[in-house]
Amino acid sequence: MTDATTLEQEIAVEQRHVDRVYTRLAQLRQDAVRNERDGYRLARVGNVGALVERDAMVFHAARRRHRLDAEYEGLVFGRLDLRDGSVLHVGRLGVRGEQAEPLLIDWRAPAAAAFYQATPTQPRGVVRRRTIQSRGERVTGVSDDLLDPGRAPAGMRVVGDGALLATLARAKGRGMRDIVATIQQEQDQAIRSPASGVTVVSGGPGTGKTAVALHRAAYLLYADRSRFAGGGILVVGPTTVFVEYIAAVLPALGEESATLRSLGSLIPSASATRTDPAAAAVVKGSLRMRRVLDRAVRDAVPDGPTELRLLYRGQLLRLRGAELDGIRARALPKGARRNEVRRAGIDGLFDALWAQARQLVTASRLPGQAEFEDELSDRDDFRDFLRAWWPRLLPRHVLAWLAQPQRLRRYARGILDPAEVTTLVESFRDLAEQGPTIADVALLDELDELLGRPPQPRRRPSDPYRLAGGVREVTTFADRERAARAAARERPADYREYAHVVVDEAQDVSPMQWRMIGRRGRLASWTVVGDPAQTAWTGDPAELAQARDRALGRRPRQEFQLTTNYRNPAEIFELAAGVIREIAPDALLPTAVRSTGVTPRRERVAASTLPAAVRQAVGGLLAEVEGTVGVIAAVARRDDVAGWLTDLADPRLQVVSSLQAKGMEYDGVVLVAGDEIRTESEAGVRTLYVALSRATQRLVTIDVTD
Repeated sequence: MTDATTLEQEIAVEQRHVDRVYTRLAQLRQDAVRNERDGYRLARVGNVGALVERDAMVFHAARRRHRLDAEYEGLVFGRLDLRDGSVLHVGRLGVRGEQAEPLLIDWRAPAAAAFYQATPTQPRGVVRRRTIQSRGERVTGVSDDLLDPGRAPAGMRVVGDGALLATLARAKGRGMRDIVATIQQEQDQAIRSPASGVTVVSGGPGTGKTAVALHRAAYLLYADRSRFAGGGILVVGPTTVFVEYIAAVLPALGEESATLRSLGSLIPSASATRTDPAAAAVVKGSLRMRRVLDRAVRDAVPDGPTELRLLYRGQLLRLRGAELDGIRARALPKGARRNEVRRAGIDGLFDALWAQARQLVTASRLPGQAEFEDELSDRDDFRDFLRAWWPRLLPRHVLAWLAQPQRLRRYARGILDPAEVTTLVESFRDLAEQGPTIADVALLDELDELLGRPPQPRRRPSDPYRLAGGVREVTTFADRERAARAAARERPADYREYAHVVVDEAQDVSPMQWRMIGRRGRLASWTVVGDPAQTAWTGDPAELAQARDRALGRRPRQEFQLTTNYRNPAEIFELAAGVIREIAPDALLPTAVRSTGVTPRRERVAASTLPAAVRQAVGGLLAEVEGTVGVIAAVARRDDVAGWLTDLADPRLQVVSSLQAKGMEYDGVVLVAGDEIRTESEAGVRTLYVALSRATQRLVTIDVTD
């Protein structure tokens, strides 16, 4: 135990260094402002070269100033006392003094690796590791780990309980807290693994998988910025709730260039938040759906013309439905994309009509074939027919065809069994009114692949620095930042050439979703994190492995297993572990490293009193914990529960479904009707295990008596 005087003295020691860092930071910012101002003065020279130099100087100075401003909060968070007597401070960016001495080491730099990797058995030259807590520029606490006592000099003081447990004791904010100062060795090994290939990170609840994934993205951007900022990093999460939860982490680490997407918003034409019942999600996620969709894109347009009738030079030219179907089929050989071969369909019509015209129209009145086609092309009735018979189709058009039961049964015949077809019919019933579900988004992406896109005229790239009036000039910081981002990576809306792809909660990604993600990562290295014990996927495991392996390709793989649960107190995780052991007695579960002495509170109430019991439990937790409170219910009950709590207008409160709870964490959790979660799908027990492992401090379960 550290006495108050020692703690105060050590805080004062670190405060002196932190003051020095912030003083130097202010100097660097002043230098950046001065360079920016001097850059503008170059324009007075009056020649083109000076203007170009001015733009470059102003932009780089402004970008440096913006970076210094962004990293102001919590800048210094660590210290290493080394065997050779030297001291290194670790923080969010690197800062050097006026004599180029290192005042602060960027956490991603190789020199800072020991802050995360050193242990008592492998101290890596570190005698004492110190974590520094601060608010603004004021140091509020320090916490030490003495890693090499035999090398500690006389008088070295060690304070606190260690960084990890101190951080875990603090309340979590609404968004996921950046844990850059508390990453442990097994996490850091995954973060700093080689950039090429596939890094697979597995671990149970609370092991920091998401933190590892996001810190790895920040580390890669630091280690090879030209590659990963130029090509881009894509981070894919399971739900919109999850993506909003993690959205602040990378900016807090000094990185704003990564793209964050949920599985429901991975394509630009959709933003889905609805979830399917488990049975429907399994069918939609199966690779067999690609065969169903392939049949759909080759079918006739609903309510399209069933024959073509044209009066040409006194003769009726006529193509019946069977003939039109044959022309369409010949224009769409296996592997062809409908939107890309429309010309072949039109040529087929011309050939069939020309053959009739040669038989019906006297030779003296019949022009050559080219002139014949030109005449038809100029006719409004022929053009109207073409637009109706072979329109340009969007994925949403064809997906809507599946909402017609007769068509769906025809497309699925011999591919899906009758029960699966019935499940899809029910699922697509609300498509027109409520839009696609998260599982539908992968189908839309597959349809986009099958349909293709007609050739587009090439657009001349715009000059991001050209302003109104044709003056090529950058005038404000916002203009410079926006122009620089556009110039560096002007990407299409549906960008597919990412340099690195991060997939979080990978155990729940379906085969069709793996195909969707894979299209965006053909050139990428990958980070894949998940926990098999938490999977909600109940489809064919062989099919899932096939789709995942195809997406990841033959790239070399490095696998890491996280074994320590930092989130849950042992009392809470013991309850969650008991649930998953029911179906997976041999599952590799993490070890919870701390205990609060507070066991989960379990209540059973009558159905009629459930709303009141939930309100009371939630109100109690909001008063009991400083941070967030999550209320988790079965998917079908989530909206009802949210309605019960409308009078509790506290920004710390969030009501989520059992599926939306994936990847989330709260200081306090109220779990409503766990038996409903257990039975809502084939993966219900695993989903309940996830829900029970979301709390960092307090857990209340409320079940309904029979």
